[in-house]
Amino acid sequence: MTKTKQQNILIIGAGLCGSLLALRLGQRGYHVSVYEKRPDLRKAKISAGRSINLAFSDRGNKAMKMVGLEDKVKALCIPMHGRMIHDKNGKTFQSNYSGRDHEYINSISRSGLNALLLDEAEKHENVNFYFDSECLSVNFENTTVLFENTESKTQFVEDADTIIATDGAGSALRKSYFLERKFLFSFSQDYLTHGYKELSILPKENGDYKTYKNALHIWPRGDFMIIALPNLDGSFTVTLFLSYDEGPYNFNNLKTEEQVLEFFREEFPDALAMMPNLLDDFFTNPTAPLGTIKCSPWHYKGNTLLMGDAAHAIVPFYGQGMNASFEDVVEFDAILDRFEGDWKKVFEAYEKTRKKDTDAIADLAIDNFHEMKDHVANPIFQEKRHLEMAFEKEFPNEYSSKYSLVTFNENIGYREAMLRGRAQDKAILNLLADNAIDTRGDLRTILEKVKQETYAILEDDRIAGLK
Repeated sequence: MTKTKQQNILIIGAGLCGSLLALRLGQRGYHVSVYEKRPDLRKAKISAGRSINLAFSDRGNKAMKMVGLEDKVKALCIPMHGRMIHDKNGKTFQSNYSGRDHEYINSISRSGLNALLLDEAEKHENVNFYFDSECLSVNFENTTVLFENTESKTQFVEDADTIIATDGAGSALRKSYFLERKFLFSFSQDYLTHGYKELSILPKENGDYKTYKNALHIWPRGDFMIIALPNLDGSFTVTLFLSYDEGPYNFNNLKTEEQVLEFFREEFPDALAMMPNLLDDFFTNPTAPLGTIKCSPWHYKGNTLLMGDAAHAIVPFYGQGMNASFEDVVEFDAILDRFEGDWKKVFEAYEKTRKKDTDAIADLAIDNFHEMKDHVANPIFQEKRHLEMAFEKEFPNEYSSKYSLVTFNENIGYREAMLRGRAQDKAILNLLADNAIDTRGDLRTILEKVKQETYAILEDDRIAGLK
């Protein structure tokens, strides 16, 4: 074993990104120590209310292929072929994610996937996990970390050859970068005016699902919405996205059981009929904020690196948070192939390759927030989606919608997917608004018009310096 491989890597955070990174670095032969402030989720019951079911798709699966877990992860997945839109009268229609039958996303349990990654990483003798160990601060010049055992309250210091923080949106390493002021560090944290609360639809008494299983259900209501994703046990995880203080109903004024019931009777009657447990969930589970974090640089010399949500937390509306973090590990692994042994070069090249794409998915996730709560119910948007589905079905090798480019084209970076996808959206909406295309006409002719308009928009963007 080479000296490089015997280097000690300390990872802060044993969530999805940290446990995948530990597994991959373990496979590469590094000595890896992972410290996690929470108890081991495989042994302790983690409180409900903060999970937001995960949508697992092609970029995440690329990482599972890399570590040899594709089949084991597939067993945890429930395919969702499209959005099932619910109106106020309880009528539904399904809007598929793609016109190609093999393209769909999957609902997956955060804890189930995390447990699998922990199990697989621990199979490597060179990988060790230490739970109930909260990171208090990082000395990024000396490459040491101050921890506190959350049970005994004793503090201890660990050192390593390099430290990688995958400790999420509240990252202790990022905080140390910010507070120490040893170098120029840019940081932004932007919250939506909306928060979220997790609810649930329990299974029928016989264990069956109360509504259609293979879809992501959305109740769009303009300024707010609920969504529901299926679980393997027959239940659905439901999430209410609502403003904190705007509109007739908001988190700050839904104080009593009667107010909550009135809100659901008026806005989500068909969902309410499936949720006899609504009030228990509503008043037990926390209301949490939704924010975007961007920062730079992600690394300090060759000593420390931010990865996953610690570097680029995003809102959950593109279903790409976990997929983006998993793709981080894939990109990092490819950089290791080029510069292994020189951490400074690895970290510099990784950030240069990756940051433009994580900035793009952060912006796309906010776009999709407005799309899901409002646009999916808009007739011109529905017309655009029907056209895109037809293009993908009829010309599968020639057209991919923005959603498909982001979700199903794992070999295209997020930034390229965003630029092309936004131009296509603008092209179709412009042509529809100007009555320049007849959606009942010849599909090939319409596609050529869309391509010409898209090219013109991309060219304008390029000239304007937006591309």
